[in-house]
Amino acid sequence: MYSLLQRAISFWALLGGVLVIAIVLVTAVNVGAFILDSILKNFGIFVSALPGYEDFVRLAISAAALSFFPYCQMKRGHVAVELFVQSFPQWLQQALDKLWLLLTMALAVFLAYWMWIGMLETRSDNTMTAVLGWAEWPWYLPGVVSMALWALISLAQAFGAKSHG
Repeated sequence: MYSLLQRAISFWALLGGVLVIAIVLVTAVNVGAFILDSILKNFGIFVSALPGYEDFVRLAISAAALSFFPYCQMKRGHVAVELFVQSFPQWLQQALDKLWLLLTMALAVFLAYWMWIGMLETRSDNTMTAVLGWAEWPWYLPGVVSMALWALISLAQAFGAKSHG
């Protein structure tokens, strides 16, 4: 079961990476349009930037950034200050680690809950992006999934699952 969770988290992080690449490509095209416009406007040729660029980037970054949280947790890559704890007995270190993992799981569930509430509110308000006219509520779903995966991996680690990667 843990192996399936690890694969799901890795896949989710890869999807986030694809979204980051899309953001970079769209940004490069937009910057290129600004550069071309500044060069060609002296010749009476105007190049417009991508309409809705800010809409897309704002929504995509919100989805992409959170997709890496579960992977970072799976690899135990989050910052841990262990200098003080190193002098504690092994059993206490393990108990504190379990406590922090359970608190991390609780935080992820808390964030998932409020993201879900925010998504429902955004949907009921029919909130749309200013330029592209896209509905904003679907962009909350990746965040909710990310928080759920983060909670699951934290819970699995709290009860002894070890990363194989």
